[in-house]
Amino acid sequence: MIKHHPSETLLTQYCAATLPASLSLAVSIHVDMCPICQAKVEKLEAANARAVFSDNMDVTTDEQADDVIESSLLDMITADDSIDEVYSVEPVSINVNEHNYSLPRALTRISHGKFTQVGKLARSRIALDDGHLRSSLLHIDAGGEIPEHTHTGFEVTLLLDGEFTDEEGSYVPGDFIWQDGRHQHTPLTKEGCLCFTVVSSALHFNKGLSKLLNPIGGLIY
Repeated sequence: MIKHHPSETLLTQYCAATLPASLSLAVSIHVDMCPICQAKVEKLEAANARAVFSDNMDVTTDEQADDVIESSLLDMITADDSIDEVYSVEPVSINVNEHNYSLPRALTRISHGKFTQVGKLARSRIALDDGHLRSSLLHIDAGGEIPEHTHTGFEVTLLLDGEFTDEEGSYVPGDFIWQDGRHQHTPLTKEGCLCFTVVSSALHFNKGLSKLLNPIGGLIY
């Protein structure tokens, strides 16, 4: 069961289309995987629609507002004679170190780079121009771990396949984990995993010999 979700603020910003592209992509993938957040998004989108279409209209109940919205939408649809491009979303699979993974729907039309290997970690950068934010696919081989670290910015980790654990517990596909400088952890996977990550700055390794990795902290993610 998914236990870790985007905050209410993130979901609200996602529905209002005010998130940076990388974060919007992460939330979109999670929502596709999480029935709980799907229901929340439906309510937020309905509220946004009422706010837009009910502005300056004399409606007294949600039911009346919904009727106004439906009528307004139908008027907009029938008044538009343009033709939108319609395409089917074909499943896309990737192979990483002899493991085959199906990508989430939201990633099927976004390209990503070749996986680069650092020990048991393999990273592929997502081709998304989003300022200082960087998004990637991160694969950790079975028995692999990322040494204890904290974050000089924030890090979102969305588990797509497999499992991993850290000092806070265990994670399953769909879990959305937000961490920043207040957190430090040591992700470890027994069977291997694939994650989608968004970071705003490099990792900072803060224990023992792992401190020697700080100069390449930016390269790992």
